[in-house]
Amino acid sequence: MGTAMNRRRFALCTLFLLPGLGISSWVTRTPAIRDALGASTAEMGLVLFGLSAGSMIGILGAGVLVARLGARPIIVFGAVAGIASMPTIGLGAALSTALVVALGLFLFGLGMGGGEVALNIEGAEIERALSQPLLPRLHGFFSLGTVVGAVTGIVFTATGFSVAWHLVIVGVLSLIATAVVVGAVPAGTGRARPSSTDHGPDGAGRALWKDTRLVLIGVIVLAMALAEGTANDWLPLIMVDGHGFDPAAGSMVYAVFAASMTVGRFAGGYFLARFGRAGVLAASAFAGVVGMGLVAGADSPLLAAAAVVLWGLGASLGFPVALSAAGDSGPDSAARVSLVATVGYVAFLVGPPVLGFLGEAYTLRGALVAPLLFVAAAGFLTSAARPREVAPTRAARDGVGTDPV
Repeated sequence: MGTAMNRRRFALCTLFLLPGLGISSWVTRTPAIRDALGASTAEMGLVLFGLSAGSMIGILGAGVLVARLGARPIIVFGAVAGIASMPTIGLGAALSTALVVALGLFLFGLGMGGGEVALNIEGAEIERALSQPLLPRLHGFFSLGTVVGAVTGIVFTATGFSVAWHLVIVGVLSLIATAVVVGAVPAGTGRARPSSTDHGPDGAGRALWKDTRLVLIGVIVLAMALAEGTANDWLPLIMVDGHGFDPAAGSMVYAVFAASMTVGRFAGGYFLARFGRAGVLAASAFAGVVGMGLVAGADSPLLAAAAVVLWGLGASLGFPVALSAAGDSGPDSAARVSLVATVGYVAFLVGPPVLGFLGEAYTLRGALVAPLLFVAAAGFLTSAARPREVAPTRAARDGVGTDPV
C-alpha cells in the first residue's frame, strides 16, 4: 500500500510538473513568437484566445467526464493534448502563421484545462487519504516545472535558439515522462456512484451552486488564478514593453516570478499549519496586490522586477489552498473540487484576451489594475476558507464518552 501510494504521489508530481514546463517554455518565447508573427498587443490577445477557448472546453467538460469515466482517462487525454501542442506552437512560429500558433495554444489549453481539473480531483483524494496538505506541494511541482522551462527559455532566447526546435524538444521529453508514470494513476477516482443522486453532474452542480460558502471559495480561486495566469500570459511582455527590458531579461524576470511561486508552494505547509487557510489566503492576497501594484505603477524597472517576488508569493498558495478548502466544505468532495476548479480556470478564458485589449488601450502596465482589483476583493472573502464547524453530538454535549482536553 505504501509503495503504491508513493508511486501514485510521484506520478502526480510529475504530471503536475509537465504542464508547468510546457507553459513556461512558450511563455518565455512569446516576445520571439510575437515578432515572428508581426502581431500587435491586441492581436496577441486574439492569438492567446486559442488558449482560453481550449481551456474552457476542457474545463467545462472535465467535471462531467471525470464523474462518468474517472480521473485517469481525462489526465491521459490532457497530457497527450499538451504534448501535441508544443510542436504545433513551434511550427506556427516557424511559418509566421498566427492561426497555427492559436491552434497549438488551443491544444495546450484543452489538455491543461481538462487535465488539471482531473489532477486536482486526484490530488484532493490523496490529500484526504493521507490527512495532510498535498495540493500546495503538487502545485509546487507545477511551479518547479515553470522554473525549469523558464531557465531553459532564457538560455535559448539569449543564444537565439530556434523556437520551433525548442518546443519540439519539450514535447518529446514530456511524452517520455508521461509514458513512464501514468500507469501509477489508479482508475476510478472521482467517478460518480450510479446509485447516488447527488453526484450527477447536473443535479450536483445545481445543488452546489446554492452553497454560498463554496461560491465564495470559487471567487477566491478565480481571483488568484487570474493573478497567476496574468503573469503566465503577459509578464515577459509587460517587462519588455512596459519597463524597457530586452527579451532575455524579460524572460529572466518571469523566471523570478516562477521561482517565487515554487518557494511559496513548497513552504506553504508550514504556514498553513501555523496560521490556517484563511490567514494564509489573506496574506497571499495582500502580497499579490502589493506586487502587482508595484509592477504596474513603479517607474523604476529594478523595483518592478523585484516586485514580481511579492506577486509570485502572493499568487502561489491561493489556488491550491482554496481547492483544499472546497474539498472540505461539505459532502461530494470530488464534485466540489471540480466545480471550484472550473470557476478558477475561467481566468484562462477571460484573462488573456481582456488583458490584451486593455493593454492596447491603457498599456499592459495599466491593464494590471483589473486582476489587482480581483485579488483585493478576494482578500475580504478569505473567512469562507475556514474549516466548517461541526455541530457536537448529543453525547458530546452531555459529556458522555469524551476524553478531557
